[in-house]
Formats: sequence, C-alpha cells, structure tokens
Amino acid sequence: MRSLNDHDHVLGSGLAAIRRQYTVPQAFPPEVLAAADAAARRPPTEHADRTDWEFVTLDPATSTDLDQAFAISRSGDALLLHYAIADVAWFVHDGDPLDTEAWLRGSTLYLPDGKAGLYPPALAEGAASLLPDGPRPAVVFHVRVGTDGNAVLDGAERAIIHSRAKLAYDTVAAHELPAEFDELSRRVQAAEEARGAARLEPPEQVVERNNGGYQLSFRPRLATESQNAAMSLATNLAVAQAMQLAGTGLFRVMAEPDERAVARLRHTARAFGLRWPAEATLETFSRTLDPNVPTHAAFIMAVRRAGRGADYVPFAAGVTPWHAAMAATYAHATAPLRRLADRYVVQTALAIANGKPVPDHVVAALPKLPAAMERADTVGSRIDRAVIDLAEAVMLHGREGESFDAIVVDDDEEATRIQLSAVAVVAKVKAHGVRPGDEMRVKLVRADPEQRTVEFQRVS
Repeated sequence: MRSLNDHDHVLGSGLAAIRRQYTVPQAFPPEVLAAADAAARRPPTEHADRTDWEFVTLDPATSTDLDQAFAISRSGDALLLHYAIADVAWFVHDGDPLDTEAWLRGSTLYLPDGKAGLYPPALAEGAASLLPDGPRPAVVFHVRVGTDGNAVLDGAERAIIHSRAKLAYDTVAAHELPAEFDELSRRVQAAEEARGAARLEPPEQVVERNNGGYQLSFRPRLATESQNAAMSLATNLAVAQAMQLAGTGLFRVMAEPDERAVARLRHTARAFGLRWPAEATLETFSRTLDPNVPTHAAFIMAVRRAGRGADYVPFAAGVTPWHAAMAATYAHATAPLRRLADRYVVQTALAIANGKPVPDHVVAALPKLPAAMERADTVGSRIDRAVIDLAEAVMLHGREGESFDAIVVDDDEEATRIQLSAVAVVAKVKAHGVRPGDEMRVKLVRADPEQRTVEFQRVS
C-alpha cells in the first residue's frame, strides 16, 4: 500500500479531468430514469418460484449491484451449481430508453471517486440486483460439475429467488456458505490445471479513497474471491459450450502472447529477481507464482499487459472460438448489470437450454455487440490506465533527482522500455546500445501529475 502525498488535492482535480477527457456520463437522461422507475415496478410473470432455495451472494462488502447468487446441491458424484443471474432482460426491452442508453454506454465505468453505471440505480442497485431484502427475478443456470471439474449446462429457467444473505469476501465464515462450496471450487481449479489454463489473477492495483484522500495500493486477492470466481468460470464455460453446440451465441476470445512478448516477460522476471527456468513455459512458470507476493503480483500484471487482449466474436460455422488464458471456449454471461453483452448471452443460453429459438432481436444484436463492447472496453481500459498514470505521477512527484535500478524489457527505434526493479512502474527512456535484459540506472527527471507523465533519464 502506498499513500499518496496529495496535499494540493491534485489527484481529485486529475480525476475530474479524466472524466472530462473520456466523456464519462455524469447522470442518466430524464427519460432513462423514468423508464427505470417504471421497469422496476414490472411484476415477474414468467418465473418459477424458487424462493425456498438457499441462495446467497458473495461480493465485495460495499457492492450493491449484485449480478449473481448461488446455491449448490449434490447429484450422485456430481455437484449441481444453481447460479442465479440478474434477469436484466425482464426489465430492459429491445429499443426502449434503457436499452438505447445501455448500447451507448456498453459497460459500467469505475473511477476511485465513483462509477458511471450501465443502468440506473433503480434497477442496478434495486429491482434487478439480487439483494437479500426481498424476492428478485433471475435466470438460474443449473450447471453440473463432475468429479473432474468439467462443467456442463444441465438446464436454465427464469425463477423468483430470495437471497438469504449478502456475504462479503473479507468477512464471510465457512458455515455461512453451502457445504459443497470448497469442493466445487477445488474441482473447477483442478480442471483449469488439467487444461493448462494460464488464468492469472493478481492483486488489483487500485486508487481508492482513504480518510478523505487517496492511496495507490495492491488489493490482495482473497481465497474466497478466487473460490467465488470459480463458480462464474464454470457457468461461463458451460454456457459457451452450449452455445457452440447450438451454432449460435457470442464468445470471448484471446490469442497467446507472441514470442517477442514472452521474451520481454523473461527480462521483466529477471528485473524482479524471479527465477524462470529456460525450459519452463509461461503457463508452467505462472503456476509457481503467489499473487500476494508483491514481486509476483507485479509480474502477473506485466503478463496481462503483454497479452494481445481479449475480443468478442459471434458464432461462425467451422470456427472454434478459443480463449488462450482459459484454454477453452469461453463466454461472458454472469455480469449483465455491468456488461451489455451478458444480457444477450443470458437470453441466448436460456432459449437453447429450453429448446426454443433464440429471440429475433437477440440474433440481430449478436453481430453488433463486438463493436459496441470494444468501444466500451477501450474507454474503460484507457480510464484505468489514466488513473494509474495519474497516481504514479502523484506518488513520484517530489522525488525528482532520485535514481532507480531498472532493466530493459524492450527496445525499438523510438525508445527503450524499462521496468523499475523496486517499484512496479514501466516507463520509456532514451538509450543507445542496449538490449532486452540489460540492467541500467535511471534518474527521475520529471513527475507531472497534471500531464499524468513521468520522465526518466539514463544514468549508467
């Protein structure tokens, strides 16, 4: 954790500038708010009564836009995950003001001083959120997880559920969770290892409020958070498999890092003092890392930066959509309150599971969603990067003239990219006659919070 020396409140004004630069919506138009209020009063009429099932939610303590609730039961040697997803499509109809606004936004945008939601709070933090204050409509995916951890979609239904508890990652007790919770997570994670998945989850680098100010920190990933993610992963894999077999749907794909990226990562590992055997692949080496060790966490973040990014693609005959990090065909279905595409994937899977045709408006939307989600993802990523750049500049401001050890991770005609050894900062510097893997000493010349930039000069 690193507190930011921000006596002049530069960070606050910098966040406001980021909001202006990326045109982050400050509010919803009146017609959208009115539509949300009306939709929130819409009674569910196509839902089975599952209010006697023992559903709970598990999220960050402060979350109120709860997409998922879960219950787990046994079926012989298999575990049945009953994964309830907020039934956003029940409230949002094709072409209505809520739908139109959601297509403009694409996803919820998060900044340290607040978020710009995909849907108004009356839905996202009220009628559609799976809070424990009353019955809620949901789409429940029934996912069968075998002893080998492989997940198959066993069915799906619209249902009314009533969450028994809003549990938090950092305070939940074992007795509050289903008895099979640990076993399900163990099975899913074992299946990941068997597939050779390289799904790395580092502590999240965040800028957050702290006693009226801000701090730049690595938020450790708790065991309960990883266990909770296993349920979402199992559901997304099962939904993706069902869509692929049905010849329709929307998928999340990612290519492997190329050879140059892997070479840069080897130099980055060396900068952090990590021993990466020459014969070990990135996937094999990654499994030896502990994301709660700072140098390991910083390397895992470097792996994420090195990837070529994930994309959305609609089904295409004769093509197997592949997500390299998951080592599987994969989809996003479990966060419809925060991602536009998930609403359509949920509707697609619901239809498939019940032997019905996918609704026409969903079929029409699937090929349009990749462009909409790419725009939203690009803006979200740029905002995240801008916030970190701002925080790093604020953190380093006043340390001009200090020298740091660094290692070259890439070099081209324009600049040399370096990784600081003591601080998880990647920067560029002018240097000649260096190669990736070389060590150097650099001096901080300038840290400009207003421009969100830092500048280093080679010393030796």
